[in-house]
Amino acid sequence: MEVLVTGSKGFIGKNLMERLGRLENLNIHSFDKDDSFEELGKIINKIDFIFHLAGINRPEKVEEFYAGNRDTLGNLIKLIERHKLKIPVLVTSSIQVERDNDYGKSKLEGEKLLQEYSLRNDAKIYIYRLPNVFGKWCKPNYNSVIATWCNNIAINKEIQVNDRNAKLKLVYIDDVVNIFASHLTGKIEEKEYYSIPIVYEKTLGEIEELLYLFKNNRKNLTVPTVGTGFERALYSTYLSYLDKNDFTYPLTEHTDNRGAFVEILRTTNSGQFSMSTSKPGITRGNHYHNTKNEKFLVIRGEAIIRFRHIYSDEVIEYKVSDKKLEVVDIPVGYTHNITNTGDSEMLLVIWANELFDNKNPDTYYLEV
Repeated sequence: MEVLVTGSKGFIGKNLMERLGRLENLNIHSFDKDDSFEELGKIINKIDFIFHLAGINRPEKVEEFYAGNRDTLGNLIKLIERHKLKIPVLVTSSIQVERDNDYGKSKLEGEKLLQEYSLRNDAKIYIYRLPNVFGKWCKPNYNSVIATWCNNIAINKEIQVNDRNAKLKLVYIDDVVNIFASHLTGKIEEKEYYSIPIVYEKTLGEIEELLYLFKNNRKNLTVPTVGTGFERALYSTYLSYLDKNDFTYPLTEHTDNRGAFVEILRTTNSGQFSMSTSKPGITRGNHYHNTKNEKFLVIRGEAIIRFRHIYSDEVIEYKVSDKKLEVVDIPVGYTHNITNTGDSEMLLVIWANELFDNKNPDTYYLEV
């Protein structure tokens, strides 16, 4: 299949090119502002589908809105019709068409040109009226508040919030390009206008708060809930704006004659991750918990983990090593310890279901 993507170097275009690049049996042609319709005319006869993403939303002069959003599409339609073709076209329009501004008006006029093309030629068209789109590769300090804020917060610049209660309707770039790609792989219901099914509505205040939580995670190690929904998409977007020399951040290492202990990550509702090292022959632990749960995983070296129910004399032993990776659950009510039985440093990864609280550690000394 031969596919044309106009505006291929823009924010949505780059993400769509990546998404389409993962489809099999697809040949992708790109067209951007530096390319000419004369060159495009040489390949238009073999194009099976067009994604028209080219447009302009922050010009220096008002007339550039109409040149970029109406006339470019008009010229593309003329080229198609000159070759007597009926190529399906998907176009990115905007919810701004319902507002009285030149960006919205120019997008609306482009829509009308496409609808007339469809009627004249019985050609399939797909008009997507998009709200604010966010995600990786969006240009900061241009037309996206999320791109601007992600970029500026990541590089330690202040941001300006004019109205914390102002609401934005947002769609995530991966959801957008996945829907677009589905036009090539499945049957699409015919409608007058199309939209992305997953839309987030958030206030500027909510977005700002989340972004600073993400930033501060590198100091306090606490990551908010980022596994689903808007938070997942925004967190991924924020990390994409980190400076290329700032991907790492330091951890605090607590050392003594036994080895070291380091907190790695704290979550808001799923506990924390830590690691410890132990020198040969060193035993750590000899305590129990009443409510706190832990999981131990030795990823370097070998050890014995010993348990004893606090009301029993029976000692239970588990031999563990990096030769056979296995997680050991630490049940409540069992005093336990771990001894490095190897001849080199042992490295232990630890998960606890709750964040450590100095005032209530739920940790009680008792020899195994």
